[in-house]
Amino acid sequence: MKTQAPTIIGESAALAHALDHISKLAAIDRPTLIIGERGTGKELAAERLHFLSPRWDQTFTKINCSAVTETLLESELFGHEKGAFTGAINSRPGRFELAEGGTLFLDEIGDMPLNMQVKILRVLQEHTFERVGSNKTLKANVRVIAATHKNLEKMIEDGSFREDLYYRLNVFPIDMPSLRERVEDLPLLLNELISRLENEKRGSIRFNSAAIMSLCRHEWHGNVRELANLVERLAILHPYGVIGVNEL
Repeated sequence: MKTQAPTIIGESAALAHALDHISKLAAIDRPTLIIGERGTGKELAAERLHFLSPRWDQTFTKINCSAVTETLLESELFGHEKGAFTGAINSRPGRFELAEGGTLFLDEIGDMPLNMQVKILRVLQEHTFERVGSNKTLKANVRVIAATHKNLEKMIEDGSFREDLYYRLNVFPIDMPSLRERVEDLPLLLNELISRLENEKRGSIRFNSAAIMSLCRHEWHGNVRELANLVERLAILHPYGVIGVNEL
């Protein structure tokens, strides 16, 4: 039975455009780049892309490139053999092996060191890699989806991102809109976030119309993630209350 693709809440034209791109790219088994500010739902978009693709019944594996130190990133991605480095007491598969047949999501690829960018480019071109400490070449049947909030074109100019890798990923990018670009979705998002609170038995709140108007004028630099944090905080401060402008 096919798993249902994750839902991305909203009915705005900006979001509809992004969802249309996701639907079209799902069937095309090639590397994909998702761009957008922090908190716009890039990981959710990657999951939706995977579950709408022919690889939906295989593994969706993810790694945040900014959360792993440069010295450990190669091992995390490609695995290592016993004794490959100090502390490698056992052989261990990396994310490419764990994602075999499925999808590997490289979040924050803009934070990936240049030497690792070369290795990722090789996998995309040749579909092969080696574990750290091994000369055995392994095949990689994996769809790579990458995401970033950074301006990769500017990074190419600065020499901190490889141009060849960028063009390998950026054939048909998915641009996740900021909350500022789809402010008409805010009431729907509030309803969804409040429903989650209620389902998890963490309380409930309501917003009056003046509060909603005020929220629509906010800049939302943290996007949907910032909105979710606000709802959770208000539910703690004003359990089962009605939120007005004063509470905001």
